Amino acid sequence: MTYWLISSLLAGAAIWLTAGRARARAAVFSNPSAKLVMLAGNITLGLVAVGLGLADFRYLAAAPPLIWLLHEVYTARMRAGDERRAWQELAGAVHAMSRLDVSGVVSAAAAGAHRLFAPEAVEVAVCRSGAPTRRYRSDTAGEVRAGAEPPIDGAGVLVHELSVGEEKVGELRVRFHDPSTVGVRERLALSAFADALGAALHNAASHARLREMADRKAYEAEHDLLTGLVNRIKLLEYGDEQLRVEPNEDPREVALLLLDLDHFKDVNDTLGHAAGDQLLRAIATTLSSRTEPDEMLARLGGDEFALLIPSPPVWRQGSEYAAERARQLAAALAAPVEIAGVALSVEAAIGVAAVPAGGCVMAELLRRADVAMYQAKRTGRAICRYDPARDAASTDRLALLAELRAALAADDQLILHVQPAIDLASGEPTGAEALIRWQHPRRGLLGPGEFVGVVEQSELVGPFTRYVLDVALGVMSRWGAEGLDIPVAVNMSARSLLDRNLPADVAELLGRHHVPPERLVLEITETVMMTELDIIDDVLAGLRALGVRLSVDDFGTGYSSLTFLARFEVDEVKVDQEFVARMGEAPEAEAIVRSTVELGRALGLRVVAEGVETAEQKAALSAMGCEAGQGYHFFPPMPADKTAKVLWTLRQAASARGAQVIPLSGRAAQPGQE
Repeated sequence: MTYWLISSLLAGAAIWLTAGRARARAAVFSNPSAKLVMLAGNITLGLVAVGLGLADFRYLAAAPPLIWLLHEVYTARMRAGDERRAWQELAGAVHAMSRLDVSGVVSAAAAGAHRLFAPEAVEVAVCRSGAPTRRYRSDTAGEVRAGAEPPIDGAGVLVHELSVGEEKVGELRVRFHDPSTVGVRERLALSAFADALGAALHNAASHARLREMADRKAYEAEHDLLTGLVNRIKLLEYGDEQLRVEPNEDPREVALLLLDLDHFKDVNDTLGHAAGDQLLRAIATTLSSRTEPDEMLARLGGDEFALLIPSPPVWRQGSEYAAERARQLAAALAAPVEIAGVALSVEAAIGVAAVPAGGCVMAELLRRADVAMYQAKRTGRAICRYDPARDAASTDRLALLAELRAALAADDQLILHVQPAIDLASGEPTGAEALIRWQHPRRGLLGPGEFVGVVEQSELVGPFTRYVLDVALGVMSRWGAEGLDIPVAVNMSARSLLDRNLPADVAELLGRHHVPPERLVLEITETVMMTELDIIDDVLAGLRALGVRLSVDDFGTGYSSLTFLARFEVDEVKVDQEFVARMGEAPEAEAIVRSTVELGRALGLRVVAEGVETAEQKAALSAMGCEAGQGYHFFPPMPADKTAKVLWTLRQAASARGAQVIPLSGRAAQPGQE
């Protein structure tokens, strides 16, 4: 045991002095199993020798062969253990270099080289395409530093070129305290280590190039290369995210501006395409400087730009705020910019579209903004908001039609509201107008302007007209049973008058509900009655033959307000609310209203003024001799049951005052004929 301890200490000290502390520690504490075998063999051999010497001194002659054999066994075992351990460590070091970044590969290589070869310093030079060689150095402390120092050199430095095929990827330099201590096995291991390091650096560099290419392709897939703005694909993706409604999310709107430059082709034709590209970049810079952080500015291609406004301020409607932003951008573009030595002022047509979140997908919102933009171009306006009535290809129309079919079948979504018409002199109710409302299960209560126009341009116009007539006549039947014989007007669309079966359908509905035909008033617009179609003449004649009353709606807005009076027999004209609203400020509007009242009196027609909103308007109409008015100054449209109570109250109040009731025909009623 004393021999073993002394020999171990002496061997460790010798290795420490020649190869350094790390190698000495490794030599002393490595391969413990082989050293235990050696210790056991030495002790056994000593005991055997002592036993043989005590038994017969001549037996000691057999000791040298046994000692030699034991030494060979020990040496082979130590060599096998060292080889196995060395290759395991080499495999671990090579595996550690399997990184995808160059700095990680170099750090792993430096740590592995210090662990495998215990050098004084390790340096890895990395060759970069199109860039200076970058050197990484590590000392015995294991810290890796990148710098531009000259390469390590000297007698104790082993150099290995790192290459893959014909491509040089770097260089490995390892400095030892004493190169003579590096045997053939260490040199072979160092060569294998260098080859693995070269392959790892090549893989990392290749991955970096692939990642760079992928990032560039991803950027190009979502950005416009000329201006650096996002493109249509990214805008659609971001827009769909913003239009998506999360559970329990507060209601909000999403708005989109679509800008198309005016006369951009002239710039390309006059100054060249390079100048056109320069102008597009300048416009992108101008618009970007005025884009809010949560907004997204995109170039869709050519001279089209788009601005997505995901969350307009809660106190502003999306379309109003978007229109204001459009005016700001138009003013910014109007500022002169110098292109190819020429000062240019840019004008653009801007389409504005806004929808509630969840109202449609981004592609539909973009289409609507495009419709509005082309509407602005056609009308010569700078800014135009999306108008569903001008959109013949609206997908919302298709959805509404499908949902309306379900509403007609459900029989509880389409609700009839009624607005009374009041005699301006007596306050007596002279009639009422039926106005349909749609209690949509998803969109809430919709007014006629939000869906009737869609219906009139579809094949549902016939079923829809019959449905409204059926509901209105049902209300009139209930009122009649209660003694309330107020005439009710129902609006008729142009397409419904092209149906020769309409008179027969009206007759069937009147009979089913037991309503006298003179209590039904069909309102027809003046422009429809001016249509030169024989079928309309036939349908109107059939309705008149039933005894149904005819009223001309929106009087004064057609091309000729007199010709149709000679062509058709009507009972009533309704002055368009636009003229009523402008009486106090536009003399021509007041003249139209006055002329209509006088014309109606001369022809024995009842004249009803629509849209009466103020007491001043009522007083002016009364002074002109207008008989009846309809509007929010009196009553808004109300549910039928509530309207019945109002009509009874008005009639009782008029009767208490002794007012004379004016029937629909405009002639005074005889006693007992109220």
